[in-house]
Amino acid sequence: MFNLNEKQMNIRTLATEMDGIVAQGAIVDAVEKFFAPEATTSDYNGSATANKSEMTQKMTGFAQSIAKVNGITLHRTLVDGNVSASEFTFDFLMKDGSDIYWHEIIRRIWNDQGQVIQEEYFNAA
Repeated sequence: MFNLNEKQMNIRTLATEMDGIVAQGAIVDAVEKFFAPEATTSDYNGSATANKSEMTQKMTGFAQSIAKVNGITLHRTLVDGNVSASEFTFDFLMKDGSDIYWHEIIRRIWNDQGQVIQEEYFNAA
């Protein structure tokens, strides 16, 4: 069993690793590697997923609709206990010709096995 400091250090390591994968554009890989099967997500626009399988499908569809990644910038990651918060800017050109520019905070709650059990997105713009 982790004491609080060991647990926080472990979550910091995991969150940093996950954020590095996301920053490379491998969003589906990050979900597959770090989400618990029962992980849920919610978005500031009202969309939600009920488990890892739904999130994997959602992110796969999204990734397939990207024509070009103009940039993904990780600004910072904070960890407090079993919660991490990561600030990103995402800039995509979509296959339909639209542009997506998101500046968002991703808050994650981690379980004792080092898996994300809840992820929530906040518009930071």
